Amino acid sequence: MNSIENSQSTRTFFVLITAFSAWLAVVLQLCITEGTVANFFSYFTILSNLLIAIGLTFSFFLPQTKTGIFFSGNSVQTAIALYIFIVAVVYNVVLRGIWIVTGLQWIVDNMLHVLNPILYILYWLIFAPKEKLNWKNGLYWTLFPLAYLVYSLIRGSIVNWYPYPFLNVTNLGYTKVFMNVSVMIILFFIVGLLLIAINNRFIKNKY
Repeated sequence: MNSIENSQSTRTFFVLITAFSAWLAVVLQLCITEGTVANFFSYFTILSNLLIAIGLTFSFFLPQTKTGIFFSGNSVQTAIALYIFIVAVVYNVVLRGIWIVTGLQWIVDNMLHVLNPILYILYWLIFAPKEKLNWKNGLYWTLFPLAYLVYSLIRGSIVNWYPYPFLNVTNLGYTKVFMNVSVMIILFFIVGLLLIAINNRFIKNKY
């Protein structure tokens, strides 16, 4: 009994810390952002961190609501792990160093792109419920980033602003940008399949 209670306490603590960190990072970033609110919510980083914050808040505090049930599902939690993992990889491999950040912005920047991805992926690995997934789940998970990329290109063509350099049609042209988008969707799908394999391995080892 003590072991179960300790496990529940550890999970509760981890969920609270992760949700708090995600909420804090998003709110702080909103407070120090100089651009428009529409631009702020047009970053995939912000959307992914919001999914962590909202998902953990509802699944933990309001698990019986429709939203809580939705965010408690293994497929949804794995999708969020996928999105925040890609955020961390793309930022730290491709985008870090393009702009120099200092002070509070440096702290918030690393919360959004390093700390929160690590916290949520650890939550997914250790505490998230596991049920068998298949490759179709990975296909479904690409719909959100695909919709986001299409939205970014359409909105960018209207307001002449793009959230990321690899989506900037003005500088790169449509051919290069479409290639970048294709690579991104393939990356989401491949990493999604990897997470499915890890998830199913946990289930196999459990039984």
